[in-house]
Amino acid sequence: MTLLDDDRLLGTDPGLRAIARDLYDGIRDLPIISPHGHTDPRWFAENATFADPAALFVTPDHYVFRMLHSQGVPLEALGVPRADGGATEADPRAVWRLFAQHFHLFRGTPSRMWLDHAFQTVFGVTDRLTPASADAIYDQIDAQLQTDAFRPRALFDRFRIEALSTTEAATDDLHWHRMIKGSGWPGRVITAYRPDGVIDPEMPGFADNVARLGALAGEDATTWTGYLAAHRNRRAYFKDFGATSTDHGHPTARTEDLAQDVAARLFAEALQGRCSAEEAETFRGHMLTEMARMSLDDGLVMQIHPGALRNHSGPVLAQFGRDKGYDIPTRTDYVRALRPLLEAVGHRHDLTVILFTLDESAYARELAPLAGVWPCLRLGPPWWFHDSPEGMWRFRQMTTETAGFYNTVGFNDDTRAFCSIPARHDVARRVDCAFLATLVATGRLAADEAPQVAHDLTYRLAKQAYRL
Repeated sequence: MTLLDDDRLLGTDPGLRAIARDLYDGIRDLPIISPHGHTDPRWFAENATFADPAALFVTPDHYVFRMLHSQGVPLEALGVPRADGGATEADPRAVWRLFAQHFHLFRGTPSRMWLDHAFQTVFGVTDRLTPASADAIYDQIDAQLQTDAFRPRALFDRFRIEALSTTEAATDDLHWHRMIKGSGWPGRVITAYRPDGVIDPEMPGFADNVARLGALAGEDATTWTGYLAAHRNRRAYFKDFGATSTDHGHPTARTEDLAQDVAARLFAEALQGRCSAEEAETFRGHMLTEMARMSLDDGLVMQIHPGALRNHSGPVLAQFGRDKGYDIPTRTDYVRALRPLLEAVGHRHDLTVILFTLDESAYARELAPLAGVWPCLRLGPPWWFHDSPEGMWRFRQMTTETAGFYNTVGFNDDTRAFCSIPARHDVARRVDCAFLATLVATGRLAADEAPQVAHDLTYRLAKQAYRL
């Protein structure tokens, strides 16, 4: 038995499939550029064995545990750590059996394709995960995880990863990246600057976060000028550990370009905890423009990931903390929201701002037209809830006619699940080749141009956009 169809996602029409397969064969083995994600740098610093199959595939992956939770499985039963100190399942085999019992929930989802890809291509599993096969598959994976060939650095090489970026808070001391840098290992694992905790006045502990930012930077971050200097200092520090980008996960895409005295007053109010919701949104918006100006100085690529209503369940937030599957997409405006930033710096060719969305209705109406004219803008790939074959296809359909291919940035996997990285990139490569095949077959793309476009979408655009 095999878990994977060799021609998956390459189309059903025989003629189109043949074109897509030829394109895919030309790019399937290219190195992986993973310029944005959330894997743990500690894995690569310590290069310790992964604990067990449940710790690798279930407990850290919100794609997995949110689906099971939606069918009534308690997060505690999946070993998800509790922020309030409550007990959770400590037996990884019990977690794995529960996962297998509910594996049918993933039928037809991208998660199922990613999991099957990892099971088969990484661990040689060819039987479908079921309650009956759960223990045997657990043992097969667990035995391999105890060997040197399945340590993080060995898998990094096996996956043909050329560069991988993690994402750390502005107040992170980058201890694990320091270990990686000093280890002599040649694998390129870099960081990205994520300043949300010191930019968002509504973030818990905002004032304490700002104080830590200042302490790390050697600046008095309680003053407006010192606060901006602290950001510049920390950005330079992150660059020392390979950072080529910043990442901004704001509730909306709103930007502002305030007078400096107005921004300073807002900042002072934020430190005192006296900002209204509107003032907090205004401050976040202004800081996006400040970050863009800093990118003009230090060359860091700017990523904006807006449009998630975080922590939709108060009880889950209280019990388990952030990032536990309860972040939900919202409608997002870009045209009016981004205009202050774009009016300030949008015509600069030496600035790259990569836009993402959880609101697909914005692709054709707003994002593609914006990226199709403003020199600084590029479109990030389908993200989070839409990093599926259907989401990738819709993205190409809705953006190519206005923004083309070359105002996009290839693919990034945005994952915490290490073994899903090659699976996710493989899905993107297959979908792009299938899309290009339709253009060739309908006379909209010359057959001799298609291989170059496939190569660019797979490799060159990500490397170029993220300055890797």
